[in-house]
Amino acid sequence: MTRTRSVVLALALAGTAALPLSIATAPVANAASVAELNTEANQALHKLYSTHPFAKRLSHRAKAILVFPNIVKAGLVFGGAYGEGVLLEGGRADKYYSSVSGSWGFQAGAQSFGYAVFLMNSRAVSYLDRSDGWEIGVGPTVVVVDEGAAKNLSTSTLKDDAYAFIFDQQGLMLSVSIEGTKISRIKR
Repeated sequence: MTRTRSVVLALALAGTAALPLSIATAPVANAASVAELNTEANQALHKLYSTHPFAKRLSHRAKAILVFPNIVKAGLVFGGAYGEGVLLEGGRADKYYSSVSGSWGFQAGAQSFGYAVFLMNSRAVSYLDRSDGWEIGVGPTVVVVDEGAAKNLSTSTLKDDAYAFIFDQQGLMLSVSIEGTKISRIKR
């Protein structure tokens, strides 16, 4: 293979690999203001609490709640998702984060959803604070709570570092997952 072909192939592969990132970061230009993000996060929590009553009970025991009110996900073989969120400690907005993920495989469509991560102990809050981007699935244990899991949980059986709820799904995409999502602090 000639040097030119090698360079072209490397650039093509780099471009293909960068596609999920470019899709995922496209909404950055339209980022919400701090006031809008705070309002959207509070509205999202109220919506979550009305559809998942256990989340409301969990909020009373959580050290902090990381709320991403609107994640936009799109893909056609390669995909990406992006959204911004708020860390609530003691009921007030404390810090701001972005949520970015990329994926590849059988996928087509677009959707939006929100998710909230209830950080149950100081260790989980500290990990989020000191890590240079937290990848869900690495670090503190995160349990994604669905209808079935919520029925088996009670405030006395909570033993994991964090519990995540996905809510308000809209659009056409085969599945939603936050596994592999990278959460990074942003300045506001």
